[in-house]
Amino acid sequence: MQPSKEAYDRASTIFSPDGRLFQVEYAREAVKRGTTTIGLKYRDGVVLIVDKRISSRLIEPDSIEKIFQIDDYIGCTASGLVADARSLVDRARIDAQINQITYGEKIPVKTLVKRICDFKQAYTQYGGVRPFGVVLLIAGVDETGPCLFATDPSGAFMEYKASSEGAGRSEAMAYFEKNYRDDMTLEEAIEMGIKAIHKGSEEKLNPDAIEIAVVDTMEKFRRLSLDESKEHVHRAQG
Repeated sequence: MQPSKEAYDRASTIFSPDGRLFQVEYAREAVKRGTTTIGLKYRDGVVLIVDKRISSRLIEPDSIEKIFQIDDYIGCTASGLVADARSLVDRARIDAQINQITYGEKIPVKTLVKRICDFKQAYTQYGGVRPFGVVLLIAGVDETGPCLFATDPSGAFMEYKASSEGAGRSEAMAYFEKNYRDDMTLEEAIEMGIKAIHKGSEEKLNPDAIEIAVVDTMEKFRRLSLDESKEHVHRAQG
């Protein structure tokens, strides 16, 4: 008789007979329940877009933070448990500042991603802790050019040209597979990202709930204003 998985999900340190860590898989389920987030590279940088999914008209949209600035040329968006994301972002900011003070230069994006993922991996290896129930899409620009990475609750990471996390990931990724181009302008990338979020949403997008940020080779991390975001949403939806 095949053993029940319940015997192996009591702690993050216990492997099942088929080599699975159920607590890590449960953390991925928390990500799938999160809001849809988008990251995609364009000709000169990276765009981050998130649907903040405002569930009540009583909520102040500005109080929902899903896009974070880590350094001058690095930002990220989170899908899953936002409280977990804040903890990881705080650590990433400290790592970036330590690198600046120690070496006198900006931290390479991949180096920062590795440090965050090493930290996430440690939370799958020791008793008394749980994996982080969040995926960060980390975007930045360094000497290698524009970069976009996705971090997994297991501590693994992957670099993408375009990626999505959260509830609408499958539909958004299918849209990117068909339509993504390397030579897009900033405006084209934002329009594609908004359309990808719309593909993963069952309802018409609420312009007040869309947040957009850009990391460019020529300028630092920048959040678009609400008016700019609304204009892009209206244009993408025709």
